[in-house]
Amino acid sequence: MSYQHVLQAINMFHDELTAVRRDIHAHPELGFQEVRTSALVARTLKALGYEVHTGIGRTGVVGVLAGKANTSGRSIGLRADMDALPINESGSRPYKSKRDGVMHACGHDGHTAIMLGVARYLAETRNFDGRVVLIFQPAEEGLGGAQAMLEDGLFERFHCDAVYALHNWPSLPPGVIGVNDGPMMAAADSFEIFIEGRGGHGAHAYQTNDPIVIAAQLISALQTIVSRNVPGPEAAVLTVSAVKAGNLEAMNVIPHTASMVGTVRTFNPVIQEKIVARMQEVVAGIAAAFQARIELNYKRLFPATINTPSHAQRVADVARELFGEENVVDNLTPSMGSEDFSYMLQQRPGAFFRLGQGGAESGCVLHNAAFDFNDDVIPHGCAMLVRLVERSMPLASGENQE
Repeated sequence: MSYQHVLQAINMFHDELTAVRRDIHAHPELGFQEVRTSALVARTLKALGYEVHTGIGRTGVVGVLAGKANTSGRSIGLRADMDALPINESGSRPYKSKRDGVMHACGHDGHTAIMLGVARYLAETRNFDGRVVLIFQPAEEGLGGAQAMLEDGLFERFHCDAVYALHNWPSLPPGVIGVNDGPMMAAADSFEIFIEGRGGHGAHAYQTNDPIVIAAQLISALQTIVSRNVPGPEAAVLTVSAVKAGNLEAMNVIPHTASMVGTVRTFNPVIQEKIVARMQEVVAGIAAAFQARIELNYKRLFPATINTPSHAQRVADVARELFGEENVVDNLTPSMGSEDFSYMLQQRPGAFFRLGQGGAESGCVLHNAAFDFNDDVIPHGCAMLVRLVERSMPLASGENQE
């Protein structure tokens, strides 16, 4: 059966969704500050007849809607993130951010508009047996908005048998859907290392215990952890991303301390623990060798985003029925970036998938000052989420209006 009528129906109000997306883009809000966006979402959902709950995870919104039937006892959750990034937008598009230093550089404005399109279509058709829970999440960009919603009892208050989310992907052509049946994004950890040596005159380095030399040795040693401890088929990244030591205006002064920060990315918890253990051993060994004090502060931030195989398969099947085999990548290479939708997938089965929007080839990439969401793919995202609901909770024969 062709389900092109879903896409055609959503295309009827594509212009309205584009206007909403651009309005959100022009008024970006950082994590846990999405007051205007949350109010817009809540107001729209109420007008569509949803049961609306605000303040979930501080600025999150949840909308609940029953289908034509509600006898299955099933409930499907769909998540969209709403927050922007602390980036000053470049360019001169008419809907450019009106807030200096804040912009939607990751497409969450598009995700929110897509979910509002899903809300409208489902409210008008209700071609499902059960309940849909629309989750508008705050603070995805490193602040743990998903965890905040869960701590507010998200799944206890709004039962979900499964949960799905999408994210735009400039590296895929517009309308192409990407997914796989395992890890989609990596666990993201951070570390801080503090080195205390002994400072002194640069001309009398023998009288010092130079923390810069120690830092250099430590950085080199840390870079061997992945290459010499992680098996080839596994993927991991250890990056020292910033180092601070000394004064650039004092060429003859060896400082007393040095510090560095970085990130570790993994998919496998066993590999994650191995890296932590090896970092501790390397730090202890370098400290002993140089007779210095070195402190390692390691923080586990976000777990890996890992799809449930059967739900990832459902995503791929829906994409094929809507857009054809040629527009589906069902073995998408995982990203070493992170996504706090992972917290929801730890509590419920489900899948996270990519909505191709193009642009990477011309520099329109995520977290870039020139990024802009491709409004042409709004109906594609809407249709995917709509059909996931309808396929997960089908109406009984004779009730289905498709």
